[in-house]
Amino acid sequence: MKQRRRIYYNLEQRNLMWDRWQKGDSMHAIARLFDRGHSSVQRIFSDAGGIRPRQRSRSRLALTLSEREEISRGVVSGCSIRAIAELLGRAPSTVSRELSRNGGRQDYRANKAELAAWDRAHRRKICKLVENRALGHIVAKKLGGDRLLNWLENMNFKLLRTSPINFSISMMHRREHTAR
Repeated sequence: MKQRRRIYYNLEQRNLMWDRWQKGDSMHAIARLFDRGHSSVQRIFSDAGGIRPRQRSRSRLALTLSEREEISRGVVSGCSIRAIAELLGRAPSTVSRELSRNGGRQDYRANKAELAAWDRAHRRKICKLVENRALGHIVAKKLGGDRLLNWLENMNFKLLRTSPINFSISMMHRREHTAR
């Protein structure tokens, strides 16, 4: 069987996925919209814990693209770090760290630095409902969602199978649960 090329979903496509997911569509149905298998959309949902992520926003303290462009212009014109920092109204250490994180004076590019800053700001976090199994079950029961409960069981199994100790505890819990 010929393997398909990897697809990278844009923001509009991801929003469509989340809208359909919130309406109750299955992963299979959502994936068919894009002519893909369910595993291609499963990663998007599992990374966010099955809950639509908030719109990403930047801290007011972070450098903006226009400030990064000023840094780039200052570097090209040969200004010192202190002079660039004074022009921006920032601390010299901020400008120095920005330059060192993004290739130094020779390789600094504002657009590349902007994209790298967005990437660095996105830290993957495990969903609290997956991390805290008891909380996940409480929420699933309150929402009355068998689908959520099944999803949590799948995610817990994936996390637990990496640790032999946790796996044996998980299997004991399942045996107790089914014995009732």
